[in-house]
Amino acid sequence: MWLYEKRLQYPVNITKPDAKAAAVIIDQLGGPDGELAAALRYLSQRYTMPYPEIQALLTDIGTEELAHVEIISAILYQLTTDLTIDEIKAQGYDKYFVDHTLGIYPQGANNVPFTAAYFQSKGDPITDLTENMAADGTIM
Repeated sequence: MWLYEKRLQYPVNITKPDAKAAAVIIDQLGGPDGELAAALRYLSQRYTMPYPEIQALLTDIGTEELAHVEIISAILYQLTTDLTIDEIKAQGYDKYFVDHTLGIYPQGANNVPFTAAYFQSKGDPITDLTENMAADGTIM
């Protein structure tokens, strides 16, 4: 399984709330190319990978992506902490706020909630690895 260190891989220290930035950064958490989709993609695909070395690599990458979920969540939390209702409205965060207040909820910048439809796991090594490269923006 995993060992969890109770610290962020990369510390986050945002001192000034910024709902406008949060409204964009949230896509990196729950959007189609976000960290949550990446983590689930790699961790789901590892089971049918016929090569133990690549199976281990997918596990490592999926675990790292979970660490990214934690970092992005910390960024969102710090960007929205202590916002006033007037700031939330003025900075365009009111649509998110209505449903989630300042809770961290995986969705895209377009306000569409995270869905497993954002990633694929076919069980074919070539198909899965090609999808991973496409999702991560890697050129083959």
